[in-house]
Amino acid sequence: MLEIKNERIAIPIVLFAGLLWSFGPLVVRYMDQPNLNPWQYLFTRGVVIFIILNIYLFFLEGKNFYKNYFNIGLSGLIGGCGLGVAMITFILSITNTTAAVTLLCLAAMPFLTALLGFLFLKEKISYNVWIAITVAAVGIMIMALENPDKSSILGLIFGLASAIGFSVFSVSLRWRKETPKFTTVAFAGFFCVIFSSAMLFYNGEGFISSNYNQGLFAVHGTLVCFGLILYSTGSKVIPAAELTLLSLTEIIGGIFWVWFPLFGINEVPSNNTIIGGFLIFMSICHYSLTIKTNRRFIGLN
Repeated sequence: MLEIKNERIAIPIVLFAGLLWSFGPLVVRYMDQPNLNPWQYLFTRGVVIFIILNIYLFFLEGKNFYKNYFNIGLSGLIGGCGLGVAMITFILSITNTTAAVTLLCLAAMPFLTALLGFLFLKEKISYNVWIAITVAAVGIMIMALENPDKSSILGLIFGLASAIGFSVFSVSLRWRKETPKFTTVAFAGFFCVIFSSAMLFYNGEGFISSNYNQGLFAVHGTLVCFGLILYSTGSKVIPAAELTLLSLTEIIGGIFWVWFPLFGINEVPSNNTIIGGFLIFMSICHYSLTIKTNRRFIGLN
């Protein structure tokens, strides 16, 4: 694995990882009725993530890479399931509400992680972080107020569930820091494969969608994997405060791509989404400026 020790080199690498992830919502919007075949999407995406990460681990660690699975432990299983749930609820959210609402819910992940760390790891939350959490919560409530129909509310709930799933993954890594992280993510892909397979069997549906959709499913899984590898490479030398700010590229980019007329989606955020999103962004900036210690572990979006 390429070792990056210079922060000036690591920062653009992490920015590029966020840029790759930001194309995810655009890829979903190009799919043909993804709301009607979410389980085919999750099955294919899970397979792609599992295969690519295991190939990467093979080149990184050699033929004995599989031994990581024996060291995954309870924390890895919980983290993998949490990340798997995040992947599942992401597609259920973005197909029921705007990309902006889904992404802004995910932007609340640092605060949800802080809360879970406080509840389960007894990590202290400073006064400034409580302020950021409160402001972000107000922003989310403002977004919910302008979307009273059931599908939009459901999309918001799934978006928050996805953020909680990602937070469970992050907290699991802080619980047992020696947990093999990439193996945990690969297990999350496997979890998606198993869960989506069960749903497909239950609904009597096929595992394969159209060739067009299958290609986009695979593209999204590939973007996730390569973004994760780049993020992990750069994040080792960047403090948590800077990483939190750099991760905003994914949120801002994702909202921008589905709005940018050139791509033909033209999904314009509502006024409440803009106001709520502004509060969330301000809370993240405040959160970042008050964090001076600890390094953030690798994450996935």
